[in-house]
Amino acid sequence: MKRVAKLRYISTRGEAPILEFDEVLLAGLAADGGLYVPESWPRFDADDFRALRGLSYAETATRVMAPFIGGRIEQPVFERLVRDAYDSFDHPAVTPLRQLDANLWLLELFHGPTLAFKDLALQFLGRLFDHVLTRRGERVTIVGATSGDTGSAAIEACRDREAIEIFILHPHGRVSEVQRRQMTTVTARNVHNIAIKGSFDDCQDLVKAMFADRGFRDELRLSAVNSINWARIMAQIVYYVQAAVALGAPDRPVGFAVPTGNFGNVYAGYAARQMGLPIAQLTIGSNRNDILTRFMETGVMEMRAVEPSLSPSMDIQVSSNFERLLFDVCDREGRAVMDTMVAFRRTGKLEVPQGGMKTIRALFDGYRMDDAQTLDAIAAEHRAHGQLLDPHTVIGVGAARARHRYPATPAVALATAHPAKFPDAVERAAGIRPALPPRLAELMHREERYAVLPNDIGAVKAHVRSGATTERMQ
Repeated sequence: MKRVAKLRYISTRGEAPILEFDEVLLAGLAADGGLYVPESWPRFDADDFRALRGLSYAETATRVMAPFIGGRIEQPVFERLVRDAYDSFDHPAVTPLRQLDANLWLLELFHGPTLAFKDLALQFLGRLFDHVLTRRGERVTIVGATSGDTGSAAIEACRDREAIEIFILHPHGRVSEVQRRQMTTVTARNVHNIAIKGSFDDCQDLVKAMFADRGFRDELRLSAVNSINWARIMAQIVYYVQAAVALGAPDRPVGFAVPTGNFGNVYAGYAARQMGLPIAQLTIGSNRNDILTRFMETGVMEMRAVEPSLSPSMDIQVSSNFERLLFDVCDREGRAVMDTMVAFRRTGKLEVPQGGMKTIRALFDGYRMDDAQTLDAIAAEHRAHGQLLDPHTVIGVGAARARHRYPATPAVALATAHPAKFPDAVERAAGIRPALPPRLAELMHREERYAVLPNDIGAVKAHVRSGATTERMQ
């Protein structure tokens, strides 16, 4: 492996300090409003990937993530944190592959505590935060926005941790009941849920506004667990590597289809490719809020109003992690990214130079499914395979079936959530109501606890300040 000595992190907008891994972990969003990325990519050669064959998920994760740590955590401690994170998963393989057709595979990412792919990163992140903060003798206030799954996974990872106060914003009435209850029935004193009268994009903008207020950020020592935090992306790279190696990489390429709205999950696949993994294609699956698919088709990213759908985790029109890909497309020129993103916020449109679009289209494809197509696809997959798929996963499967370019290359669709997280949609499509695992059987009967606030930064900051201050005084 080509090792990068003292790997550090730079902002996509070029005006924030260069940081070490633990500093990036705690910072989340860069001070200039950009996102942190590695200063240079560590590279694995073919023998490095072959050496991962037969390893457990935790062992693979340790090897894949180690270069990004940059020596900031002692190796034995790092290995223990990784082992502990994945011991909490229900399946011994952690992310098992299930074959659907001759050349189509389903990568199950929902065997963690909250039944969604976010657990793969956040179970590890919670332990990372705990270790780094304890070592420093510090506390942080985590603020995050969720379209459904990140919030419950972050809360599960951070609950009852002495050094962390966590506030999660979700769009009021726009997540499934299971998703909401997984957040709002947690009674830990350090957990605070806020339902915002608006969309996920509104929630995300409120979080970014809190980070942009330097005084507020420093006063409460804000940090982030959204996919704007580089450590989230780093941890998600692992399951791309694990799946590809299981299907023959590096000696044959693999394609992935990813249901995504915020671009974080599919960007982790791009990052794996930058490390040398032979990924032939990355297909983005979109719902009716199809900003990413429209961008792949037209070369113009144009915001529209968010429309509620059966796949609420993808009800997004501002795909924050796209900025990381844009940074590479702009030859890593921070000023160009800064100007482009400021203009995007002002005009609602973003255009990538033609040469950049050629580069993006060489790897990425897009595919959309509306609600009616989603229901039809859930029913069809159940008839064909006896497999119940949630309304996000089935879009990934549909994207793989419709857009896979290379018939001789395995296609892997990412199963991002357990069907029981969206029982109403699954039952409506397939006539079967998927049951929650026994450990969550009482979820629908537990008492909820959350605040409902307007889409107003003043009201949200006052609530966060009051909650964080009260808990720290107790």
